[in-house]
Parts: sequence; C-alpha cells; structure tokens
Amino acid sequence: MSVHPPSSIHQTDAPGEYWFAEGCFILECLNHPAEPAVSVARARVLPGSTTRWHRLHGITERYVIQAGHGTVEVQDLPPTRVGPGAVVIIAPGAAQRIHNEGSEDLIFLAVCTPRFVPDCYESVDGPGRA
Repeated sequence: MSVHPPSSIHQTDAPGEYWFAEGCFILECLNHPAEPAVSVARARVLPGSTTRWHRLHGITERYVIQAGHGTVEVQDLPPTRVGPGAVVIIAPGAAQRIHNEGSEDLIFLAVCTPRFVPDCYESVDGPGRA
C-alpha cells in the first residue's frame, strides 16, 4: 500500500529569498523532510550572470523557465538557448550551469526529485571535472 502525504497548501515567503554561492538568488517554495519525494525552488539569475558549474548527486533536477532568456549547459549536451516554457531535465550527477544573456532577470523553478538537500550539491570546475 502506498502512503501519500495529506493535501496541503504552502505559501512562498518572498522575503525569504537568499543569495546562494552558486551565483543566483533562491526562494524555497517547497523543501521539507515531510515531502522527501520532491522539492521546488525559484531561482533568479541577474542579467549577464552565469551560475557556477555544479552537480547534484542522486537527484534529478528540472529547470522550468518562467521569465527571461539564457543559455543552459548540461554535461556533454551542446549549449542551448532557453526562454519561458522551456524545461531542462538534468540527470543525477550531470554538471550544469546557466547564463542569463538578457536584460531582465532569468527566473526558473528548480524541481528536484528526490528533494534537494545540501549534501547532494557539489561545485565543479566544468563538465565531467571534479
């Protein structure tokens, strides 16, 4: 028998946005031990900025682009331009980064399965390099 969490509503606290050393602002929308299967955060990358190369161990991450335009790089895939409506699926352990090439903030949801925990994060020098 599968156990499902009870229905609930979570309000995101906009003043809770914080700077993450990866090179972007993060606003946690849903990341709680009671919901181990998924986490959702809003990432905001300033114009002209590029996040650091990084990878998540044991976690599939999805970028759901909400606003702005940029170029995403994932491991060995070619750099790809993305904008609102694009969904980028990043396999566990794949090196990744994103560059905001526009004049407005690049905003996307980062949906992680299972949920993001800090111990899974690794900053790397580039794709495939530790």
